[in-house]
Amino acid sequence: MLEHQNSKMQKIKYNISKRDFIKKSLAATTGLLCFPCGALPAESRIEQESIYKKIAEFQEETARGVMCRICPNECVLKEGELSKCNNRKVYKSRLYTLAFGNPCAIEVDPVEKKPLYHFLPGSKAYSVATAGCNLVCLNCQNWSISQTSPDKTRNYDLMPEHAVEQCIINKCQSIAYTFSEPVTFYEYMYETAALAKKAGIKNIIKSNGYINSEPLKKLCTVLDGANIDLKAFNESTYLKLTGGKLQPVLDSLKIYKDMGVWLEITNLVIPTWSDNLDEIQKMCKWLSDNGFKNTPLHFSRFFPMHKLEQLPPTSVELLNKAAQIATAEGLKFVYTGNMPGNEISDTQCPSCSAKVVIREGYRIASNSIKEGKCDKCGCKIDGFWK
Repeated sequence: MLEHQNSKMQKIKYNISKRDFIKKSLAATTGLLCFPCGALPAESRIEQESIYKKIAEFQEETARGVMCRICPNECVLKEGELSKCNNRKVYKSRLYTLAFGNPCAIEVDPVEKKPLYHFLPGSKAYSVATAGCNLVCLNCQNWSISQTSPDKTRNYDLMPEHAVEQCIINKCQSIAYTFSEPVTFYEYMYETAALAKKAGIKNIIKSNGYINSEPLKKLCTVLDGANIDLKAFNESTYLKLTGGKLQPVLDSLKIYKDMGVWLEITNLVIPTWSDNLDEIQKMCKWLSDNGFKNTPLHFSRFFPMHKLEQLPPTSVELLNKAAQIATAEGLKFVYTGNMPGNEISDTQCPSCSAKVVIREGYRIASNSIKEGKCDKCGCKIDGFWK
C-alpha cells in the first residue's frame, strides 16, 4: 500500500486474513484493490458539510432545471437532485460537483497497469479516484466506488496542489485519473492536471470515453496520455451492458487522437456480450479505417464480476483469435491482458518484428527503443517514450 509522507497522509495499516489477502491479490489483476475507501485515519476524512465547495463547469439553465453538459447523459436536475453519475447536485439553484479534493482511492501504480504500454515504460503513476461513474456497467470491476457518491465514501483530503506534491514525493512521472470514471470528477482532474503540467508532471486518464466534445477538448489541453475502454461495437449491446451509447465513445477517440493525446484502447471481451468475432472484426476495421492503425489495442480477459458473476472467464483461445483479427485488419500493436502466462504483452517492431520492449507482468524486462525507433532497423515505434 501507499505510504504518504505529509501530516494529512499517514501510512495506513490494515488487518486482513491470509485467505482474504490471496483473494484480493487475485482480484487486483482485473479490478481495484480498494482498501483506501474503507479504513482511513480520522484526520484525512472530508467533513460532509464541505461537500458543496466547487461549482460544476459546463452547466446550463433550462426551463426544466439545470442541465449538466459534461457527458452525453446531459442530466437536467432540480434543486437537491443528484446526477446519474452520483457526482453532481443542484444546491441553491447552481450545479455543484461533489468530487473536489476528496479522492477515495490513492495508489502508486506501474503505468503498465492502466494499461499503457507505449507511454513512459517502467515509470510510476500516482493514481487517484473519487466515487462516481456516468455509466452503469453490469461487469464493473470497481463498482464499490463507481456506483456510489463521494458523500457516501470515506475520503482523503487531497486538494490539487497536494496531489501534485504527493506525486513528486512518491517519485512518480505522471498522475493517473483512474479506477472509477474521471469524467465525473472533471473539475478536480482538470485543475490537478493543469498544476501538474506546470510542474513538468505528465497526466494520464483511464476512462470510458463517455464525454461531450467541448469539455473533452478543454481537458485534452492538459492531458498527455489516455487509455479508453471501447466496451463493444454494437449500439444495442452498449446500451444493455453499460446504459450508454457507442457513438459518443467513437467520437471521443477521434478527438483524443486529433488533439495529440497519446491514446491506447482497451476492449474487454465478455462471453455472450462482446465476444462475437464478427463484431470484433468490424471494430478493428473501423479503427483501421479511421486512422488508429498505430494505436495500441488491448484485448482484456473478463473475469466474473458485479452483476455478471454467472458468466465464465473469457477463454485464452478467444482472446488470441481477437488479436489475430486485429492484426489482419492492419493494427500494428495488439496486446492481450489478464491472462498470466498467456499474455501477448511484448512490443514488436512492425517492420522487422524484433521485440523492442519485453514485459514480465507489469515489469519491463528490456527496452531497446532508441529515440523512438527500433534499434535493429530504425523503424519508428509510435509512443510517448520520454
